[in-house]
Amino acid sequence: MLSGFQNIGRIPELKRRIAMTLALLAVYRVGVHIPTPGINTEALMSYFRAAQGTLLGLFDMFSGGALSHLSVFALGIMPYISASIILQLLTVVIPTLERLSKEGDAGRKKITQYTRYGTVVLSIIQGFGIAVGLERMMSPGDVPIVLQAGWGFRLITVLTLTAGTAFIMWLGEQITERGIGNGISLIIFAGIVAGIPNAIISTSRLVQTGEMSIFTLALMGVMMLAVIAFIIFMERGQRRIPVQYAKRVVGRRVYGGQNTHIPLKINSSGVIPPIFASSIIMFPATLANFIDAPWMKSVADALMPGHWVYSLIYIAAIVFFCFFYTAIVFNPIDVSENMKKYGGFIPGIRPGRPTAEYIDKVLSRITLGGAIYISAVCVLPTFLISKFNVPFYFGGTALLIVIGVAMDTLAQIEAHMLSRHYEGFLKKGRVKGRR
Repeated sequence: MLSGFQNIGRIPELKRRIAMTLALLAVYRVGVHIPTPGINTEALMSYFRAAQGTLLGLFDMFSGGALSHLSVFALGIMPYISASIILQLLTVVIPTLERLSKEGDAGRKKITQYTRYGTVVLSIIQGFGIAVGLERMMSPGDVPIVLQAGWGFRLITVLTLTAGTAFIMWLGEQITERGIGNGISLIIFAGIVAGIPNAIISTSRLVQTGEMSIFTLALMGVMMLAVIAFIIFMERGQRRIPVQYAKRVVGRRVYGGQNTHIPLKINSSGVIPPIFASSIIMFPATLANFIDAPWMKSVADALMPGHWVYSLIYIAAIVFFCFFYTAIVFNPIDVSENMKKYGGFIPGIRPGRPTAEYIDKVLSRITLGGAIYISAVCVLPTFLISKFNVPFYFGGTALLIVIGVAMDTLAQIEAHMLSRHYEGFLKKGRVKGRR
């Protein structure tokens, strides 16, 4: 692997792409620390420390701490992700979008354009909601977070946050085009891993003060390595359905007759289920910060991480969204029709409807296994925090994103190296991403 990293410096284009990626990510991290005008930063940070475990804490994690500072990048890339998910869902419902998605590169460009417009609209709505919410919020010491409330503050906040999200979206596209890896995913990756130094410092302080023993720290380290290895194994896991194509004679030439397979991933839905499940289950906890009612407080307490009601509903929501999103992104009927059109068939299964039913049956079984795997990884942080007094969030959506993005980026770097006849990172086998 060491020789693989040394080969990177021998490829000028790859070296330039990696340097461009790091430079653009550095620009993003600088913008995270540029505050929005009119905010009492200390009061806002104290409020976020008291709001851990709510939807605000989840968004702050994905924005790399930008939301707790209300920087120009406070909305992060979440409006773009939300717009992308909405467009994917509408593609199934609206025939015009479905036709665009099947028109190749031109159709994808049009859908990307619609996604940008949707990102700006969502940013304006979320920016206005944040501005109005901040005017009503007080820090734990009853200190106002907004220095001077009014329409002036609301307008400047909406313009600043919308421009920040648009700039992040442009940064992500530039990384994808001129750098290495998927730009949007790498921006989320950078925001999550930015909290690693603070986690290391907090853990070392617990060890120094005696609140955490060396044995517990070593046990926790071994457990983390095991979880990471398990996630990599599951993300690469797939069920391959064999497919054969019949031979066709056209003139004097013979076409077809080859054997291939349909790769069905164990986790076809990626990180969408835990994101949706977290957003829904944390919504009451977020409302409790704005609505002063005893019953709302009771509901919010039951839906906080660590409570058995939270874990039960969280797992059920993840399983539901795993099946729901997999049904959207993978259509067994379309796969069966395409196979039949080109003369393909699954050995022992009749073409047409029986093939679609067989693929759907296999997909349902492995999706259930994938849902159980995602649920186990997402519930892990609650166990670690409660049992080992861990001062940071390990597991869940963040860990899935970090490992997945790292695998995809390494796979792209290795593809560049192999295309120029250099050895990859591994002498036996190749690094494979999630795609």
